[in-house]
Amino acid sequence: MSDGLTLSQVCITDGGQTLIEVDCAIAPGEVLTIMGPSGVGKSTLLSFVTGTLDRAFTATGKVWLDGDDISRLQPHLRHVGILFQDDILFPHMSVGQNLAFGMAPGGSRADRRERIANALAEIGLTGFEGRDPATLSGGQAARVQLLRVLLSQPKALLLDEAFSRLDTSRRAQIRALVFDMARDRDLPVLMVTHDAEDASASGGRVITLGE
Repeated sequence: MSDGLTLSQVCITDGGQTLIEVDCAIAPGEVLTIMGPSGVGKSTLLSFVTGTLDRAFTATGKVWLDGDDISRLQPHLRHVGILFQDDILFPHMSVGQNLAFGMAPGGSRADRRERIANALAEIGLTGFEGRDPATLSGGQAARVQLLRVLLSQPKALLLDEAFSRLDTSRRAQIRALVFDMARDRDLPVLMVTHDAEDASASGGRVITLGE
């Protein structure tokens, strides 16, 4: 298998009925969009990739990441990051603490603080380390969530309707930021959405389900 994310003959069934079938490869820096209405299995597919699929479903096929079969690994060992539409920042932690939570252990405290400061500067949030997440705007919170995922150093990025709760102006800004940062890091991106604008903005291939 080559570098990137490959879903090899993946089939997910629910009660004996086929819910979704996918066979595709996503190169480093490429965005593949899976579109379709609610209920066709888009988020279920992402759960299979992350290793969090509900036991009510049955899945066959394999997930390969940079040439390694990760299909049977525990979620925390897969090196797959995911962004959701919901706000998942911990309310009892500051912005800096939220970012530190996603980082791999190791390094001095000063080094980790520097990485966080540099990351916040990269997205235009210099000095936000001590901010309460409750004081952030929707766009600021979305940027912090993206940073927390990227600081965990994933090898692939999944987007689960990640932009749907943002207003139109913020959606375009955050969408461009996510795609640019993923490409800069050569991350294969698998996005599920019902929004045609998301697919168009990605500039990548699109698979449409439920037709």
